[in-house]
Amino acid sequence: MNRSDIAQRYRNYIACLNGQEWARLGDFVADDVSYNGERIGLCGYRSMLEADFEAIPDLSFNIAMLVSEPPVVASRLDFSCTPKAMLFGLPVNGRTVSFSENVFYEFADGRIVSVWSVIDKAAIAAQLAATV
Repeated sequence: MNRSDIAQRYRNYIACLNGQEWARLGDFVADDVSYNGERIGLCGYRSMLEADFEAIPDLSFNIAMLVSEPPVVASRLDFSCTPKAMLFGLPVNGRTVSFSENVFYEFADGRIVSVWSVIDKAAIAAQLAATV
């Protein structure tokens, strides 16, 4: 895939997540996908995402930056959401928070095979401290 193709494939993947179209997730994610160096497989990846949407009913993945250098896509995702309770070990408990995630995806045969994610937990902690 060229830069344009892989970038569009990634945008379609994000649309799949935002639409919670779990039956289509395998179109974008490989059966043996790894997340932050741990092989969790498609079922584990789907379970992780479903749990995220359960904990954060208004979750929406918003692409702030996107760089494609096949077979890798780098993205900065922005979130503004209202988690029900704990989020990344922080007591958000129904407050709206904004944060970003920096994530790299490796593709093979048109599907994501590896994901490396770093979430800005410090931004969430700072917002919670400011509201206390």
